Amino acid sequence: MLYLFSLTHKRLWDEDRPVLLTSTVMMGKVSRTCNFPKKKTLQTIIFYEGRNFEGRHYECSGDCTDMHSHFSRCNSIRVDSGCWMAYEKPNFSGYQYMLTRGKYADHHRWSGFNDCIRSCRIIPAYNGNYRMKIFERSDFGGKMMELSDDCPNLQDRFHRRDISSCNVMEGYWILHKHPNYRGHQYFLRPGEYNKHSDWGSMSSTIGSVRRVTELKQNNQ
Repeated sequence: MLYLFSLTHKRLWDEDRPVLLTSTVMMGKVSRTCNFPKKKTLQTIIFYEGRNFEGRHYECSGDCTDMHSHFSRCNSIRVDSGCWMAYEKPNFSGYQYMLTRGKYADHHRWSGFNDCIRSCRIIPAYNGNYRMKIFERSDFGGKMMELSDDCPNLQDRFHRRDISSCNVMEGYWILHKHPNYRGHQYFLRPGEYNKHSDWGSMSSTIGSVRRVTELKQNNQ
């Protein structure tokens, strides 16, 4: 006969996940298998008021909609792990900046337009495919082009620079206002964007598009 027993144990470490203990009894022999959850690496980013990582600072390990109470200005950033988006204003609005692991001694290092950072979010690790449809008009109208890789010059491939809506089907993307991944950045997660203001832009002008491949990780 075959008997299965399941037991759960909570909070073995910092993750509140169950452990499945399965006991199999067959012909007088007992075997047990414990499927322990895999501990994730904590993603952290540190914001400093002064240049060169000096002055008042704030360490963050998750999405934050408003950081104004933690520091008044931001002149340097250190990303210890993970891939992040930093925003000029609260609630993930204003100028957008993608930050990967490393040190940014002043706001020019992340192409900042000023020393103001008010919110941030983690870009999740992703190992899948990339696919996005871009449209010349709002509400997915007009000419359409599908992308699955980086495009350093949208004018050359799309024969126009006006992108008014898009549908991100797979992966995470960054739109840049100018060719060769320069100018204002706009972070796109999977979903539908009916108009350019949905991704935080005041105009439909886009010069280049790239995949966020820095966040690719092995699921270990």
